[in-house]
Amino acid sequence: MRPRLIPIVMVSGADPVAEGYVDSLARPGGNITGISVLASDLWPKRLELLKEIFPKLSRVAMVWNKGNAGMALEAKATQDVAGPLGITLQDRGVKDPNELEVIFGVVSKDRPDAFLTLMDPVLNSYQKQILDFLAKNRLPAIFENRTFVEAGGLISYGPNYADMFRRAATLMDKILKGIKPADIPVEQPTKFELVINLNTAKQIGVTIPPNVLVRADKVIR
Repeated sequence: MRPRLIPIVMVSGADPVAEGYVDSLARPGGNITGISVLASDLWPKRLELLKEIFPKLSRVAMVWNKGNAGMALEAKATQDVAGPLGITLQDRGVKDPNELEVIFGVVSKDRPDAFLTLMDPVLNSYQKQILDFLAKNRLPAIFENRTFVEAGGLISYGPNYADMFRRAATLMDKILKGIKPADIPVEQPTKFELVINLNTAKQIGVTIPPNVLVRADKVIR
């Protein structure tokens, strides 16, 4: 079997149509189907959350991996929604993770009001370095996934990844039963979660408004 004919099930595709992996969400048309995380669509919500917590928020540093085409699309979409919210997004993309220390120096010098990361497997592996930097500089940050908040980040909003993995398993079952990936629509998240770490909020001197706190799916105390 040629590699391009091997069925593939994505678990967290950023934008599989824009990246050229599928023809459309409804009719993928090739050997790939799965779950799209709506990455670009969720950043307006995350920036709105930051603005709700910090009404005077105006400058946000955005760290992302320039070597990932999907992250490039996400970075542009995030830039597009920042302006209407009155936020200047400082692009701190890196071509190599070894540049992170340089970026940290730039962020420390030109201190923003908050920090966000567009996460991919490469930057995920630098979780400790990112969180250590944020703690040292007492910088509030928002993340796409709860693992960063459970490890010491301030806040995350995004899909429930456990639910997405379960749904991906059902798609794999369909393929094993003979349905072609081309005929299985790419699904989108149906469950989302807001996670807040109050321990981190206290450490960096941030107060989470009650109207945001009450909406959290998980609060770490």
